[in-house]
Formats: sequence, C-alpha cells, structure tokens
Amino acid sequence: MGLTKKEKAIDSFRSGLNCAQAVLTVYTNDLNFDESLALRISCGFGGGMGRLQETCGAVTGSYMVFGMHICGKYADNKERKEETYALVQKFSDKFTALHGTMNCKQLINCDLGTEEGQRYAKKNDVHGTICEKCIADSIEIIEELTTDHL
Repeated sequence: MGLTKKEKAIDSFRSGLNCAQAVLTVYTNDLNFDESLALRISCGFGGGMGRLQETCGAVTGSYMVFGMHICGKYADNKERKEETYALVQKFSDKFTALHGTMNCKQLINCDLGTEEGQRYAKKNDVHGTICEKCIADSIEIIEELTTDHL
C-alpha cells in the first residue's frame, strides 16, 4: 500500500519543499493539476509567505487546494468564490482551534529573520515538531471538508 497524503506531504517537506508546496503538491493528481506548476505557484508561500512569518504556509497551501477543487466544480466565478471562501473560513476555524493561531511566527515561537531565531528553530527542531504537525493537520482538515473527496 502506498503512502498516505499526510506521509507524502511530510516526506516532500523533509526533502526540501516548503510547507505550502508540500500541501498543494499531494493534491495535483486528484485535481488534475500540473505538479511543476503547483511547485512554482506555491514557492513563495513557505515560512509564512516568503519567510515573513505571517499566515502559515501549510494553511495557504490548503487555501490553494480549495481554490483548485472548487474551480473544477463550478463554472460561475461568483459561485466559485463563495464556495471557496466558505471552505477557507471553515478550515481557518478548525486549524485555529487546533493550534491557537495561523501565524507562523506564533506557531513556531521564534523569528526566522534573526540568527537567534534560526538557532532556536534548529535547536528545537521546529520544522519536525511544529511545521510537520501543521502540514499533517492541514491535510486532515482538507480531507474532512472535502467530503466529495479530492
């Protein structure tokens, strides 16, 4: 039996993809979406969007999945937006309930823009302990919210 989406995403993250790329790329087959394009689109969203440590990349990657999923189902753009926004809001509520925030800096409790923050992140393995959990939880929430299965 093959790897689960969560396992594939974690493996991709460990191999060097950012958190947004790791989430989005596990859905490229289901969404009939080019993986190379997915990697390029999501490249700037890791580290809380370009390492600005704003919205978690696993979260923004999930939002991209919702956009691709819904836009494949509806032709009307107004309907696409409303359905996508609804999923984004539900996702945000669930993710925040689990983690207390969607803000990367708050999630990992350090500033990656400083040497001190980078040392803290490495010493405390924030990628392995926090970021991987955010990726796994994001995929779990996506699966839960897309009951018509991607």
